[in-house]
Amino acid sequence: MNELHRCSALDLATMIRTGRVSSREVVESHIARVRRVNPRLNAMVCDRFDDARAEADAADARRAASPDDLPLLHGVPCTIKEAFSVTGMPWSAGLVSRRGLRATADAVTVQRLRAAGAIVLGVTNTSELCMWMESVNRIYGRTTSAYDAGRTSGGSSGGEGAMVGSGASPFGLGSDIGGSIRMPAFFNGVFGHKPSGGLVPSSGQFPQATGSAGLMLSTGPLTRSARDLMPMVRLLAGPDVGDPMCRAMHLGDPAAVDLSTITVHDVRDDKSLQRFPIEAALLDAQEAAVRALARRGARIEKTSVPGLADAFELWSAAMHVRNKVSFAALLGGEGAPMSTGAVLRELPMAFAGRSDFTVPALGLALAEHLPLLLSARMLTMTARIEHLRARIDGLLGAHDVMLFPSHPRVAPKHHAALLRFADAGFTGVFNVLEVPVTQVPLGLDARALPLGVQVIGARGQDHVPIAVAMALEEALGGWVPPAEWS
Repeated sequence: MNELHRCSALDLATMIRTGRVSSREVVESHIARVRRVNPRLNAMVCDRFDDARAEADAADARRAASPDDLPLLHGVPCTIKEAFSVTGMPWSAGLVSRRGLRATADAVTVQRLRAAGAIVLGVTNTSELCMWMESVNRIYGRTTSAYDAGRTSGGSSGGEGAMVGSGASPFGLGSDIGGSIRMPAFFNGVFGHKPSGGLVPSSGQFPQATGSAGLMLSTGPLTRSARDLMPMVRLLAGPDVGDPMCRAMHLGDPAAVDLSTITVHDVRDDKSLQRFPIEAALLDAQEAAVRALARRGARIEKTSVPGLADAFELWSAAMHVRNKVSFAALLGGEGAPMSTGAVLRELPMAFAGRSDFTVPALGLALAEHLPLLLSARMLTMTARIEHLRARIDGLLGAHDVMLFPSHPRVAPKHHAALLRFADAGFTGVFNVLEVPVTQVPLGLDARALPLGVQVIGARGQDHVPIAVAMALEEALGGWVPPAEWS
C-alpha cells in the first residue's frame, strides 16, 4: 500500500488539481491495489478499468487546459455498489433472475458524483436484494472483511466497505435501509454516513424502497476520512423526480459546530440491552470516544433509552407496514411473488448450495409472514415507534448527538449472523426514525479487528454527527489500514 491509498478523496483531488500527481497515476495506483486485494476480498464484481483510464487521461487534459475550473472530485477514482445503475455495468443486486442485466444509464447519485469529476473503477458486491448483513449471493459469491478473510465484510454494501477499508478505493457509494452502510463501514474500519431520511434520492437503484419505506432507505458515502463525508453528502443531496420521498433540506457546516455547546448522550450500559451482550473492547472504545469529546468541551450525559431494546422488532414492523412491494415479490423476479410453499421447497436446496437463492433471502421471505401472525402486537408498533421517535427527538434537540454501539460484536465470522439476526436492530432502528447517523472507526482490538461507534444526530442536522466524527478522527486517528495478509 502506498501513500495514494491512504489519502482522503479531497486530498487526492487537491493533489491532482495542483499537478502534484496526475489523475492517471492515481487511477493506475488504485487499479493495481484492486488487483492485489480483490482475489482475497471478492469485493469488486465487475471493473471498467479501460474506461477509467480513458477518463483519467481526459481529466488530465482538462486540468492542463483549464486548471482553475475543475470540479470538487476532479480525477478521483471511486467504486459503486452493484445495486446502483452504472452505464454498461451489471445491475443485478445479486438476484440470479437479473444475471446478465446491464444498466443503460447512471443512477442520479452516480451522475452527481461523475459531474463532480469522480471516475468509477467498477461495481462491488452486495447481499441478495440488499437485505442481509453479509454480502453474499449466488451470482458473485461471498465478500470478506478487509481485515480477516474468515469474517464478514457486512451487508449490504459489503463490497464497498471492503474496497475502501483495504485502501483500494478512496470512497464508495452505498445504500442503507437497516445498516447497509454502517455495518460494512464498521466491519472494515472506515467512515460511513447514513443521511437523514429523504435527503438523498434513491432513484436508479434496485431494489428501490416503496411507499413511506423510501424514507428509511438512505444513499450515502463510505470514506477513508471523515473530512470527505459532508462534501459528498452535499453533492448527493437534493430532490429527483425518480424519488417522490426526497426533498430539499438546508445543510449545515460541520466547521460551525462548537463541541463545547453540545451534549453527547452516551448510551452504552443500558440495562434494557442486556439480552445483547456487547464486547468489552467495543465498550472501552466508546468510553475512549466519550473522553475525547469531553476534552473538546462537550457535555457528557449517560443516557438510557429503553425503547432501543426492541430495535429489531420495531424495524421489522416498519418494513412490513411501510413497504408497498413485498420482499417475496422482489425475490420472485419478473414472475409472481414466491409463495410460502415455494420458499419452503427452496430452503433445503439452499442449505445444500443447489438453489438460486441464499438461505438468508429465503428466511427473510418467510419472516414477512411473522407480523401477520402477531397482528395483535402489530397494532401497538406504530405507537411504540412514535414514542421512541419523540424520546430521541427530545434528547437530541437541534444540535446534540447520541453515541450508540454499532453492533454487539466486531466483524462476525461468516454465517454467524444467521443465529444472531436481531443484532441488526442496533443500526436498523435509526432508519425507522429517519435520523442521520455517522459510523466512526475507533482503532483496532487486540486481534487487529476494527472497533467503532455510531454517532446519531437530529433529523436534518447531518453536519452535527459528521462534525463529531471529524473530532474523533482528529483525536483517535480514524481509519487504520489493515496489515497485509500473509
